[in-house]
Amino acid sequence: MAPYLLFGFFAAGMLSVLISPKTVEDHLGPRGMWSVFKAALFGVPLPLCSCGVIPVAVSLRRHGASKGATTAFLLSTPQTGADSILVTFSLLGPVFAVFRPVAAMLTGLLGGGMVNIAGPEATAEREAAPQCTASCCTDGDERNRITRALVYGFVTLPRDLAPALVVGLLIAGAISAVVPDDYFAGALGGGIVAMLVMMLVGIPMYVCSTASVPIAAAMIGTAGVSPGAALAFLIAGPATNAATIATIWRTLGKRTAVIYLLTIALSAIGCGLILDWLFAQTAPYVIEEHISHGGKPLGTISAIVLFVVLGAGMLPERKRAVGEQGPHEGGDSAEMTITGMTCSHCTKRVRAALLECDGVEAAEVDLKPGRAVVHGTNLDAEKLRAAVEQLGYGVEWETRPTEDP
Repeated sequence: MAPYLLFGFFAAGMLSVLISPKTVEDHLGPRGMWSVFKAALFGVPLPLCSCGVIPVAVSLRRHGASKGATTAFLLSTPQTGADSILVTFSLLGPVFAVFRPVAAMLTGLLGGGMVNIAGPEATAEREAAPQCTASCCTDGDERNRITRALVYGFVTLPRDLAPALVVGLLIAGAISAVVPDDYFAGALGGGIVAMLVMMLVGIPMYVCSTASVPIAAAMIGTAGVSPGAALAFLIAGPATNAATIATIWRTLGKRTAVIYLLTIALSAIGCGLILDWLFAQTAPYVIEEHISHGGKPLGTISAIVLFVVLGAGMLPERKRAVGEQGPHEGGDSAEMTITGMTCSHCTKRVRAALLECDGVEAAEVDLKPGRAVVHGTNLDAEKLRAAVEQLGYGVEWETRPTEDP
């Protein structure tokens, strides 16, 4: 999978600079199926995992996106991405690689459409915050697009994916080494029961769309699980986690949260059955051929490069400590601990939300200790807390803004 994953990192980097958050936000405001369609389509290639998609989706909602469009984006985005599509092709072949993004798109359309049908939104819910400024959306980065794309694709994204991807590879290796060939073929094989089991296996596992592929490949190639059952795992695993469901429940409502979970279940089973039917109709090729094609010079060189990229991504990040800048002269500062951040997308969205608050002149957010420092004048503690909590994160104050007497 190394050559495909490296190219996927590059493609994801280009998408990160060609499709800005503001561009996405501008297209998802109107209520109706057209905005749902665009939200699901936008989400398919974006390299956001199930945790990284949360603040982006909440930001879309805050900037005027409808509930249906926000739900469609939450459903389609974590299931796949430019990098995971290429990895799927390398390990599971072209049929699987084409059908997987189609399934993600259909899932988003189904969920977003059901939310729209469930009932009209109240006028108060449609009131949106002011549009982000350009500096907020671009994080003030003045580097050229190629440099930004390369940094995101080969530094930022691997830093977010490396731990989960390594764990996924280790699990896949363990399945291949320990589980006897076709162990589950008789007990599970294909059908609705197998898909329900694989869906239940995927729901509690915190895996991203890329890291889940080698696990699915091992389940098919070694354990004898059907492609449709493996797809059920690939849909349920990346698209569900406790943070996503809790955020939907809080920001979009109980009804939307129930529709979200129901959509995952229906899509996993329905798309799994369709994929098994497709394999039965197209003279199925052996998926093991795609799993065991290593040893070629390109694959070996790419594996070495990927090892270096992922290894660098797992090293501690060297940067100036949060708060080192100190408070601005004549202004206030506040320090807080933010719980729930898991990747660079989280820190970027938290920083953007803080910068939108009145009086904020600068904000620093650090992922590892989960700390943020805000500088400005006349800072409002409650507005700062609300801005972070609306993204689905928790706030604990270390130093609150100085309040006027």
